[in-house]
Amino acid sequence: MAKAIKLADIAEVLKVSKVTVSKALSDKDGVSDELREKIKKVAAEMGYRQNSIARSLRDGYTYNIGVLIPEGFVEMYHSFYWELYQNVLNALTQKSYYGIMEVVNREDENNNVVPRMLQDSKVDGIIVMGELKKEYVEFLNSLDDVPVVMLDTYDKHIDYDTVTSDNYYGMYLLTDYLIEMGHRDILFVGNPRATSSIQDRFLGFTKALLERGIEYTSNSYISDREIGKKELNFELPEKMPTAFACNCDSVAYLLIKKLQDKGYKVPEDISVVGFDNYLITEISDLGITTFEVDMKTMAETAVDVILKKVRKVDYKPARRVICGKIVIKDTVKELKK
Repeated sequence: MAKAIKLADIAEVLKVSKVTVSKALSDKDGVSDELREKIKKVAAEMGYRQNSIARSLRDGYTYNIGVLIPEGFVEMYHSFYWELYQNVLNALTQKSYYGIMEVVNREDENNNVVPRMLQDSKVDGIIVMGELKKEYVEFLNSLDDVPVVMLDTYDKHIDYDTVTSDNYYGMYLLTDYLIEMGHRDILFVGNPRATSSIQDRFLGFTKALLERGIEYTSNSYISDREIGKKELNFELPEKMPTAFACNCDSVAYLLIKKLQDKGYKVPEDISVVGFDNYLITEISDLGITTFEVDMKTMAETAVDVILKKVRKVDYKPARRVICGKIVIKDTVKELKK
């Protein structure tokens, strides 16, 4: 049986006192931020586990953070939000916290039902992932003593804490890359009214067109879904562009399959870019050129913010935007100029 790691073991490795280790792991004053993070990192690497029941009784916290996801945004294994959730769990573990997922069904969302994990006092705060109705978001933020952070979504209220990827600039860069590769007839695939993320990506797409002097019209996009529904459903246009800019990798994957079924080759006949760079690309015969969202940093940032809110650390609410990068793979062809 493996030896249980104690505070003294961590203190010996770092050449500090047990009191210092205890303060760092309990997020108490008297330890610098740099040393605190170092102690937590070494503790996690050594496999140290605090007794959560004893901590809860001592501090009055559950040491659980809830992760609330609308039912239309979660799909096991090949889902952006499932992978993002895994990153949140990893970030919570590094902070000696646990994560509890709850999926919000449409009826509860429409009727402003308090999540079960709050009803049962199971969590210290909530991270919301995915697009909830505006009224439900306002309802959650109005609940007394319930810290809330919104991850990969945002609202116009300036006093909401949000963490998002750089959707606008990411799609701007992707579209500009297509133009650099000689494409001027480009269609966006996505419903700009469906989510704030898709809308921002669409605006980045139109900026790249306008900046390059390419005329934008209302026919410059294909809607891929109905508002409030997770099913992807769209038809190919009668007149094909030379390239498609898709709002996410799953849509790009589906689009490529539709093109191949019609006899088109990607990228020989038509180029395609996606967005996110997550697991769906692994099940495609082609590596999809995309914009990689930094899910690890997004998750770590959301966890850092929610724990500050739980601990009532003095800080200002903000919308935090996390940068990403273009990942060039197999689905874009350079046209002769």
